[in-house]
Amino acid sequence: MGISLGLVGLGSFGSSFAELFKRHPLVDRIALCDREPERVERFAKKPSFSDKFAPGDAYDSLEEILHSDLDALAIITQPWLHAPQALAALEAGKHVYSAVPISSLPDGDEILDWCDRLVDAATVTGQFYMLGETTYYRPEAMFCRRKAAEGAFGSFVFAEGEYFHDVDSACNLREVQRSRQAGKAGQEWLVLRQKYLDRGVRGGPMHYPTHSACGPVCTMNAHAVKVTAYGYRNQTDDPYFANEAFSNETALFEMSNGAVVRLCEYREIGLPGDETFRVFGTKGSYTRGTWQDNKAVTPLTVQDMRDPLPPEVVEAFSEGDREADFYGGHGGSHAYLVHEFVDAVANGRQPKINIWEASRYMAMGVMAHKSALRDGERLDVPDWGDAPL
Repeated sequence: MGISLGLVGLGSFGSSFAELFKRHPLVDRIALCDREPERVERFAKKPSFSDKFAPGDAYDSLEEILHSDLDALAIITQPWLHAPQALAALEAGKHVYSAVPISSLPDGDEILDWCDRLVDAATVTGQFYMLGETTYYRPEAMFCRRKAAEGAFGSFVFAEGEYFHDVDSACNLREVQRSRQAGKAGQEWLVLRQKYLDRGVRGGPMHYPTHSACGPVCTMNAHAVKVTAYGYRNQTDDPYFANEAFSNETALFEMSNGAVVRLCEYREIGLPGDETFRVFGTKGSYTRGTWQDNKAVTPLTVQDMRDPLPPEVVEAFSEGDREADFYGGHGGSHAYLVHEFVDAVANGRQPKINIWEASRYMAMGVMAHKSALRDGERLDVPDWGDAPL
């Protein structure tokens, strides 16, 4: 039996997921929601949506769609809205898919509080929360989890996660910022941000740590215990960084399994962009598209590393053309994210990137930023435990 699902947020990023959610064979009904009516209309008029979308399933506010009879909502809105909107949806009896991060605010204590509230809401309501963290379904992450399950790493020793995304790289962060601030929600954010600046509260790239943290954490199935971190301050008076404490942040973590993890979140670096991780164990290691031990280096292809999707999902996503590239962006992770959420809701199981897992990524970044503000002071990292079975 299929599910009904509402898409909340049809901007440039949300739009890239719309066709996949609609095509999934376990989705029987699609609803559309955006504060900008023309975005809803664009999809409502698409012939490809006619079999699963009805005019009565068009909404122009979150409040309105929360009162619908939909099973689940996919929230792909502005980052500072994710947590309150996800909480409202859980409390309204909806399962939630949220774009990353859980929350994006200058105040780390507020981010941790949102993690607390979302964990509590998922526990009390029994509804599922899934974070759409793309790294979890990059091919290398799928491969590393399989090798970890086999015990091929041995004991974990060290891991590194890096998100090197210069503001002027191909995915230009200045343009992303301008686009986000152009709409209604963006204008509201400018007012809210000023309140933080008036308090002297400034964030940094570690408040968006999910891309760097996910690979090491999901491979080792461990959480951070302690952190020490340092920040690099922009030295060119670049206005993009005027409201940030740091443009680059580097952190070193002690993990619950005894391993050490280094994370880098850089927004000012002379590279075209790099989003990767490496994991080293006593028996074997993964690094840069290769599996290595002390005897051999084995190069890996994307197909070597990817997990297979169910044949019926491949058929639906590719619209019958098995050679079509339906995987989507961020290392081909989009198709897997959509399938994981829909399948979890349809089958009544916790999604793999649940709120307990997702909070571990956020806590690492929040506490790293706190440490950097305190010149590398060693700090405890909170944890909410594992998801209930």
